[in-house]
Amino acid sequence: MYNIAIIGVGLIGGSMAIDLKDFQNVKKIIGVDKNEEHISVAKKLGLIDESMDLTQAMNTCSVIILATPVDVSLVLLPEILNMAQKHVVFDVGSTKGKLVMAASKNPRRGRYVATHPMAGTEYSGPEAAIPNLFKSKSVIFCDTDKSDADATKLVSEIYSFLGMNIIHMNTKSHDLHAAYVSHISHISSFTLALTVLEKEKQEKNILAMAGGGFDSTVRLAKSSPAMWTPILLQNSENIVAVIDSYIDILNAFKNSISHKNEDELNNLITQSNKITRIVDKFKNKVELANLS
Repeated sequence: MYNIAIIGVGLIGGSMAIDLKDFQNVKKIIGVDKNEEHISVAKKLGLIDESMDLTQAMNTCSVIILATPVDVSLVLLPEILNMAQKHVVFDVGSTKGKLVMAASKNPRRGRYVATHPMAGTEYSGPEAAIPNLFKSKSVIFCDTDKSDADATKLVSEIYSFLGMNIIHMNTKSHDLHAAYVSHISHISSFTLALTVLEKEKQEKNILAMAGGGFDSTVRLAKSSPAMWTPILLQNSENIVAVIDSYIDILNAFKNSISHKNEDELNNLITQSNKITRIVDKFKNKVELANLS
């Protein structure tokens, strides 16, 4: 059995803590967070057994989960690896390129496993933590050839316990794919929210028409700026390329609507419907993998 230190007791770290309390290999869960209110709430909710500073946690725990915003992780990861001995260290960040680069020259690089659990909600903080957040979702493991085999094995066991489907990918592919399937979704939601808020200044009743479609589209606009600003900046090259493609397609819709081109508009919508087939195919693949 081993102690786990969760650095950053927010939505992801806190949700992991909830589920890992039932993992038979875990003896104690230690919370590390500079935000004293987060620690207080995490203790009150029973997410963590006790709190420590980073040095104490490194001396007490053999598994370190880095669940801070990616800009904070970029600073902390080298510091953690410098203190690491036989520790296993993994992060849960949405971007990997800069973080993996920061660890690459460290002599204890092998103790680090770069992961990205594809799970979350639009809420943040320890009060947002929920059980089974990760169940039946996918987690990306990046560049495991650079990680020690025993470290990768232990992290795999943790994610398997959480019910996640493990996918292996190199860092470059991860950041590109994340830009397309995650980061642009948030930007789209932020953009729609800002567009409607601007119009709402002149049309006070505009939100009276908002229904389920609007709610689901702007749900991600509630996401934490402290979390998402560094994600977008760290993956800026890929995200800018995705935005350029997104603008091209928006312009195609704009042109077909402004020119009343019914055939082209119908074709754009029909082509977009194909995403359902692709998403369903991937979901079925994940379900089969979980059954095997």
